[in-house]
Amino acid sequence: MRKTFLPLMLSLAAALSGCGGDSAAPAGDTLSVAATAVPHAEILEVVKPILEKEGVKLQVRVFNDYVQPNDQVAQKHIDVNYFQTEPYLTAYNAGRGTALVTVAGVHIEPFGAYSRRFKSLDEVPQGADVAIPNDPSNNSRALILLHKAGLITLADPSNDLATQRDIVANPRGLRLRELDSAMLPRVLDQVDLALINTNYALDAGLNPTRDALVIESSDSPYVNFLVARPDNKDDPRVQKLARALTGPEVKAFIESKYQGAVLPAF
Repeated sequence: MRKTFLPLMLSLAAALSGCGGDSAAPAGDTLSVAATAVPHAEILEVVKPILEKEGVKLQVRVFNDYVQPNDQVAQKHIDVNYFQTEPYLTAYNAGRGTALVTVAGVHIEPFGAYSRRFKSLDEVPQGADVAIPNDPSNNSRALILLHKAGLITLADPSNDLATQRDIVANPRGLRLRELDSAMLPRVLDQVDLALINTNYALDAGLNPTRDALVIESSDSPYVNFLVARPDNKDDPRVQKLARALTGPEVKAFIESKYQGAVLPAF
């Protein structure tokens, strides 16, 4: 009796475990993605149910810096990331000896200059303290925006890796301070002007279309991309995520949620 009972119970357990397996994607169909909180993780929440219907479970890990998301993907701890522009990725690959690749362009975050002390750029005084990002790509982006606003002159404003050494005129004697991008909203009360990435501006409660004293135009070349490694860029799960991120649901969400502070790039 005991010999017959045990196989019967094992068969019943196997049958029951099989019954519950249809409600979730298999472990092999899980895709991990690194992102910053706003707007990237918010946009990824929109595509989660879309991917679930296609058998892919999306795991989103949120970071508050621009280095770890690439490190984690390069080291194969996370499958893909979604937070950066192509110039930033190019600089990262050059500096780290990596070969991460873009998969799909999703949105544009027009970069802006903000101030708690002044309501227009005309009010920014001689010798003003101006905080800008310290990473190569966003540092150049800030300098280019200051050039277009007429506050400084760059030798070549089309150089997307320009540095302070490329400033040929600084008529107001601006004192440029380079800080980590994530720190810029926190020092806004301590400086005259801060040039802040839109994701950090939104996260800090700033409204780029209302609060920025100057902001990039809608034809900004700084598109935010889904990024992968060469070995997994063609993975069906990654391609499904790319299609979802550039689909009508995401476009409608971006336009409705961010009201021009974030723009679809497709």
